Amino acid sequence: MKIMKIALILAVLLLVGFLLLRWLLPVLSPAPDGLGMENGRLSPCPDSPNCVSTFADDAEHRMEAWRIKRKTAVYETLLDHLSAMPNVTIITTEPNYIHAEFRTPFLRLIDDVEFAVDGQNEQVNFRSASRLGYSDFGLNRKRMIGLEKIMME
Repeated sequence: MKIMKIALILAVLLLVGFLLLRWLLPVLSPAPDGLGMENGRLSPCPDSPNCVSTFADDAEHRMEAWRIKRKTAVYETLLDHLSAMPNVTIITTEPNYIHAEFRTPFLRLIDDVEFAVDGQNEQVNFRSASRLGYSDFGLNRKRMIGLEKIMME
């Protein structure tokens, strides 16, 4: 009986700790400074591997811009897809620029994802970066590959 009480207390403490952590992590990770376009570019990735960008120069962070196949409504189509996705909040919409927050389902960690639609060069540039931690186990890269597939349909 004593072991059951200890097990129950530990289970309750673990649950409370998890819920507190799930609430606290997003609160402790405010949006970074420097988001948005500056001189026609998105901000650079940090040294940590939890970021990908079409403007990065190194292979660890670099991804190619999406080539625009359709000539019309690219911005609107991207905004529609993002709005329909679970755990995504659109933060900023400006002409040819979108900033969205992607939250992981389990701990609700926030990744900032920015898009810059460049109609003149017929491409979509982007930056996807985790707010907390060092590694993202390739999540940002996988996310952008998945979004590209959706956008190129």
